[in-house]
Amino acid sequence: QVQLVESGGGLVQPGGSLRRSCASSGRIVSDYLVAWYRQTPGKQRELVATISRGGTTTYVESVKGRFTIYRDNAWNTVYLPMNSLKPEDTAVYYCNSDSTYWGQGIQVPVSS
Repeated sequence: QVQLVESGGGLVQPGGSLRRSCASSGRIVSDYLVAWYRQTPGKQRELVATISRGGTTTYVESVKGRFTIYRDNAWNTVYLPMNSLKPEDTAVYYCNSDSTYWGQGIQVPVSS
């Protein structure tokens, strides 16, 4: 049984930082493409960042230079450190493995 367990949410002030984690059980994270998505009420889920099996990363333009996606194979976990957070980054963030499995999602409110 595959599970993606997320952690690392919480209220952040504008300009602050937060690191999201996505721990996988039941499959090896490096064997699949892993992505981070985010969603706000009334909007479609937005692809934020991806990391391929080979380690290639991609980012949506609005987070380039501020967010980083990386993988720790020893912990079978994918991380998303988010820096210089803006109010418009406020969303529920989800991790996804191979377009099939989803984490539970955690709210990241960015507000003063």
